[in-house]
Amino acid sequence: MTVELRDRFDAALASFIDRQDPQWPDGAPRGVTNTLRRFVLDGGKRIRPTFCYWGWRAAGADDAEGVIIAAAALELFHAFALIHDDIIDGSDLRRGQPSMHELFADLHARSAWRGDHHAFGLHTALLCGDLCAAWADKMFHECGLSPGRIHQAYGMFAQMRTEVIAGQYLDLVSSVGDGSVASALTVIRMKAARYTVTRPLQIGAQLAGASSQLCKAFIEFGDPLGDAFQLRDDVLGVFGDPAVTGKSVLDDLREGKPTVMMALARGAADRAQSARLAALFGNPDLDESGAQELRAIIVDTRALEKIEQMIRVRADAAMAALAEAPLPETTRKELSVLANAAVERQL
Repeated sequence: MTVELRDRFDAALASFIDRQDPQWPDGAPRGVTNTLRRFVLDGGKRIRPTFCYWGWRAAGADDAEGVIIAAAALELFHAFALIHDDIIDGSDLRRGQPSMHELFADLHARSAWRGDHHAFGLHTALLCGDLCAAWADKMFHECGLSPGRIHQAYGMFAQMRTEVIAGQYLDLVSSVGDGSVASALTVIRMKAARYTVTRPLQIGAQLAGASSQLCKAFIEFGDPLGDAFQLRDDVLGVFGDPAVTGKSVLDDLREGKPTVMMALARGAADRAQSARLAALFGNPDLDESGAQELRAIIVDTRALEKIEQMIRVRADAAMAALAEAPLPETTRKELSVLANAAVERQL
């Protein structure tokens, strides 16, 4: 079912993006729309649309093309978040390819255009992210479901959007703050966890006219699962295989990303380890040798072990909540499979 759903989401996205082409102003280069089409359709796991779909089915609704379109709109919002996140983090890679700002910087440099190619790349990528956010709104409202249900679910869509932006700001504040475990956990809940699992489930459920009881149950299931998902993402960002994840294992360390794992390492480090963390973590010139030293400190301080424990605790809490949720058994089984895949994934 998951592969079939992905194909349907991709078909809906391709159809929508292609319909936007005539609205692009005459005379304006097509580089933006063509690049966005490739970025959206080439790669990605479609996690958020899939949770949205099963939120719909959990409310007792039958399969419908309208919910496929509405759920796929979340992937456009996700593209907006990824593009802007890469700009803020200065990430060079996304899904194994140059990030959006790097693509346009390279275009500028190869074309020998006037001006700063890095600035051109950043500014163009910013506009691409903005366009994805606008398209997400448009696609959601044009899904073909009942206007009343769309209006009801859009309130949750808007809340999700606000939470992601607020979470991104908290991430920036945390990078210059105390770097505590508590603040890092707050960031992942707001910036990533809820918009990955809880809000998509609730959006799908509200599109189907679900009860408040079901939406509350999705908080009990989705919040700890989303936290576990993001904690796993942070582990993969340092210990993952770039050939599998499509992301550099140096970016988070060079940026000094204030993750829970790094907060745990700092809290347990001895004096010598603390000195090396201060020298290496957040160093923009960090090389693979320095990254290996940081990974060794993370392991030696048992920060990696503690993160794995935190992931297991949250995954167990999510599964316990899922067992008690008022769901059709078919939906419960599908959500269980999705939950396990989200926590145990290697990309």
